[in-house]
Amino acid sequence: MTWREEFEGTLARSWNVVRDNVLTPQAAGGPSDERVAELAKSRAPVIWLIGKVQSGKTSIVRALTGVTAAEIGQGYKPCTRTAQIFDFPADAPVIRFLDTRGLGETGYDPAEDIAVHESQSHLILAVMKALDPQQDAVLSAVTAARARHPGWPVVVAQTTLHDGYKTGEGHPAAYPYGEPGAALEVLGPVPPDLARSLAHQRGLFAGLPGDGLVLFVPIDFTQQGDGFEPVNYGLPQLLAALEKAAPASIVAALKDSSSRAGDTLSREAHPHIVGYSSAAAAADVVPLAGAVAVPVVQAKMLHSLARIYDVEWNRRTLSEFGACLGAAVVTRMAAAFGARQLAKLIPGYGQTAGAAAAAATSFATTFAIGKAACYFLARRRLGQSDPKGVAEAYAAALSEAFRFRAKSEDDRKPEGARA
Repeated sequence: MTWREEFEGTLARSWNVVRDNVLTPQAAGGPSDERVAELAKSRAPVIWLIGKVQSGKTSIVRALTGVTAAEIGQGYKPCTRTAQIFDFPADAPVIRFLDTRGLGETGYDPAEDIAVHESQSHLILAVMKALDPQQDAVLSAVTAARARHPGWPVVVAQTTLHDGYKTGEGHPAAYPYGEPGAALEVLGPVPPDLARSLAHQRGLFAGLPGDGLVLFVPIDFTQQGDGFEPVNYGLPQLLAALEKAAPASIVAALKDSSSRAGDTLSREAHPHIVGYSSAAAAADVVPLAGAVAVPVVQAKMLHSLARIYDVEWNRRTLSEFGACLGAAVVTRMAAAFGARQLAKLIPGYGQTAGAAAAAATSFATTFAIGKAACYFLARRRLGQSDPKGVAEAYAAALSEAFRFRAKSEDDRKPEGARA
């Protein structure tokens, strides 16, 4: 059999691989769950949390991801002698939080953490209680990181604002601290001691090396029952700071996880879809390997979404989902998939632009399948069927994915290389 015949056979089996891996995961070869997670991790940006013990780092991760503090605690895994990492979501991470522990204790040296994660870290999130003036350990760690990476952006979250309130007082009705990145200008009723402490902490970073952004965001993330509303005070401003400082992939993942109202299951499913889409893109940069790996990753994503929606995939529901997508959609997806695999075999082009295009298309098609599956599964839970809506969800998500991917790739380029 020639390589072309073998390729055509692989292409013809691509949809069958998805179906077979959904119905009987052991039927076809492909990346393991651990390999899918590794593929996603290779694309996932890292937010490096730096702060003293009890400074509010876990509350920030909880607010940004929507998972409970207990789940965050169980999800952290050691990655160096002094740091641990939380993958969100764990099965196909779309974002990673690196938490350095022991700041404020003697003997902490951030050099090892920088060495391990410097190729992936995109943002330092320094966390400090607003009324705590002793921030030497945090400032030392941030300074060391910026000395090696002068372009890294730094967002400083100033937490537990309510420690500066009088008993019985709540948050000001309107956020009084201005936009992230602007000079500190208290625009509302803020206790004078709190305002002075916020200004003092800003002054600590005046001599920070490098030319990357340094943004300050006063926040107060509490629990229900603590007596403060809203519980995530300043979350929109923190997201705005991340939007200024971080790559598009970070912002897209976190905004959708933390601020989308209404459909809880869709909000929970979104980071899984982005993670599996990233894994599919990472698997599709090697000629022909993606022909096997991508459908398997897509099948694993469908399994993950079915767990979230508590709907079981079987031969009937999977056939109905495929029918909802429509034969024309499946045919176009298969044709495009085949063209991408062929492009990767072209010397020079195939190893650069062809591979990049294949990765981008695999990201987009996986993302679109995931969004269409969410629409399908949500209505399946209610005993409803809407084939036209599923097809429209697929088409809309495909366009969104290409725009998101293009923006994300542009943000990864050096400043001078951007169009």
